[in-house]
Amino acid sequence: MRGPETMVAPLFAASQLAVNPLSAQSLLAAFGVLGVGVVMFAETGLLIGFFLPGDSLLFTAGLLCTGSGHDGLRLSLAPLLTAAAVGALAGAQTGFLIGRKAGGAMLSRGSSHRLRAGARRAEDLLKRYGYAKAIVLARFVPVVRTVLNPMAGALHVPVRTFTLWQVAGGLVWSLGITLGGYALGSSIPNVDRYLLPIIAVVVLVSLLPLAAELYRSRRQGAAREEVQG
Repeated sequence: MRGPETMVAPLFAASQLAVNPLSAQSLLAAFGVLGVGVVMFAETGLLIGFFLPGDSLLFTAGLLCTGSGHDGLRLSLAPLLTAAAVGALAGAQTGFLIGRKAGGAMLSRGSSHRLRAGARRAEDLLKRYGYAKAIVLARFVPVVRTVLNPMAGALHVPVRTFTLWQVAGGLVWSLGITLGGYALGSSIPNVDRYLLPIIAVVVLVSLLPLAAELYRSRRQGAAREEVQG
């Protein structure tokens, strides 16, 4: 007959395997650097990954490279940067190829309201700002960075154009946010105590390029209307 200790051990092990996919800290504690690469790939390449915490995961992972985590988890910076970049670039290219094969129907028929709204925003970005700006800006907008890649494929954006700009945007996004977390963790002691408000700021800052572009576009549109009037 098994004693209490042997019965508790499997339960404890099972609880350790429980992972909250919406929590950056939970994902990193469970999967480490490998998890970053997988999440980047899923969020940018597979429609089912639209809910994953891309920005906060990158920032938190960068911070944990400094040993600032209260739970003692520490990641290595070079493998982390590699995993983040490879996952983000491979995911976007995969999403593009899926869009080429399946077309826009898979986005319009999706059951998720957030995905359909993201698809409309992605298509609007591509038509309003042109391929280069839209592909780069989309990297910084949650959900849109998931759906723009297959949308670009469905709209037959040239492969060379898409690849060039998704690589440029993907590197700036994945490496920039990760290094931002690393820099902050290196300069501020016990920064993990303020992780939630910092992540909120990171998400807001990541939206600034899109907000600036929208503002500039509206000003140009207003100026054209005045000239025509």
